[in-house]
Amino acid sequence: MDDEGSTRTRRYSIGIAIDWFFFVFAGLAAIWLAYLSFTETFQVGWWGIAWVIVFWVLLAYLVLPRLHRILTSIYVPDYFIGRARTSDGLLGDPVNLAFLGDADQVERAMVTGGWTKADPVTLGSSLRIITSTVTRRSYHEAPVSPLFLFDRQQDFAYQQEVDGNPAQRHHVRFWRCPDGWLLPGGRRVDWVAAGTFDTSVGLSLFTLQVTHKIDADTDVERDHIVATVTAGEPTVAVDVIEDFSTGYHARNGGGDSITTDGDLPIVDVRAVGRMTP
Repeated sequence: MDDEGSTRTRRYSIGIAIDWFFFVFAGLAAIWLAYLSFTETFQVGWWGIAWVIVFWVLLAYLVLPRLHRILTSIYVPDYFIGRARTSDGLLGDPVNLAFLGDADQVERAMVTGGWTKADPVTLGSSLRIITSTVTRRSYHEAPVSPLFLFDRQQDFAYQQEVDGNPAQRHHVRFWRCPDGWLLPGGRRVDWVAAGTFDTSVGLSLFTLQVTHKIDADTDVERDHIVATVTAGEPTVAVDVIEDFSTGYHARNGGGDSITTDGDLPIVDVRAVGRMTP
């Protein structure tokens, strides 16, 4: 191979450089703003309590998310590794289920299995879940936070509330697979899903934001989802890819521990009748 054919010219984009400059600048500015808010708390007496709250809001919802976006854009790989991601780019819940069938068939199987579709995240639904959690009032359609796969958030989510307590619930998010996309190993599926069990409400270890805490043994929730769906629809078939991912111990985007054996059930709902309007 001659030198001309083996030499590649490295190209730089002014637009990308400018974009990265403002990306990093916004992160540094957020840090400086939080620092100013924190130092002011020592100079305003009892008003310092309000300043502490302001500092926490800036830190949890502006500074730390911005830092995570910067860092994860560098070190988190941009391809499927069996984990969803948070809006900050952190690795989220494990993808522990796959489905064959169209959207109507998946949703019918979930409803028949005793699941309720979660409301979309809006200002109204967010305020309702806050008040429901504080007052311990039931909210069966409570929204779930967005997680991202294939560069988009979940298409829909289903849940089961426990004993009328919105702080505890089974829930599962679904993503439609891109056309022609195959699982690692070559299997074709129509949907992938991430199911976990919320145990309580607390603060994220990584961002300090208010969030649901999940049970570490995600395999129990995975098996619960499969059991309810197959019990509700006898036409549902299940095939398990054993050791789909290496069994691992990790943490999700909220800092909660995760353990799994790495098996991936593929739930076939193609024989399920379509939902009627």
